[in-house]
Amino acid sequence: MRAERFCLLSAAILGSMMQMAKADQWDQRTVFTFSGPVEVPGQVLLPGTYVFKLADSASDRNIVQVFNKEETHLFGTFLAIPDYRVKPADKSIITFEERASGSPEAIRTWLYPGENYGHHFVYPKPKATELAKANNTPVASMPAALATNTTMPATTMQEPHVVALKAAPLKAQKPSDDEVEVAEVFAVAIPDPQPATELPATASNLPLIGLSGLIALAAAFSLRGVRTKMQ
Repeated sequence: MRAERFCLLSAAILGSMMQMAKADQWDQRTVFTFSGPVEVPGQVLLPGTYVFKLADSASDRNIVQVFNKEETHLFGTFLAIPDYRVKPADKSIITFEERASGSPEAIRTWLYPGENYGHHFVYPKPKATELAKANNTPVASMPAALATNTTMPATTMQEPHVVALKAAPLKAQKPSDDEVEVAEVFAVAIPDPQPATELPATASNLPLIGLSGLIALAAAFSLRGVRTKMQ
């Protein structure tokens, strides 16, 4: 009976740890600390620690949510498009658009370790045009009227303002002031579903494998002891 309880407890602990690892991998939860203010679509984040998550990782245009460190306050729900990289990043990275001296840097892309597709933030058209000229590179844009949608509370992905974001017509603003289809300058196609990628080095799944082995070994010895007593 003692051995059975040990096995059940061991399985529960291992299952809980594996679920936590898979959750972080699925929503790509990442903690970033910014030493200065940074701009996201529709607002500026003050210096501090923030949690970035995918709210709709199965969508063909990802929805990114940014929370405070404790995840008790949602700062915004942001539309993004896939940003393809031939070589996946080996750690979590934020890239920025260049800005005029004294202006907060605007987040361009969030890259998660081991993934070929990062998340390129979509800015309202006026801001996207400004960023495109400042950086001499195209910037993904959405209608300016949707700027306020990013800062509204979102308890589910079925909220009307989130649905409107996901259905927004996307364009790409070029430095020349030209507006073109986003597919002309960005690789927006989502790849075919692939097996889950390995966790980054900071959250390796090797300890889980080792722990599962130790638990299995301990359980085997416990069962062997019970059988010996019964004989």
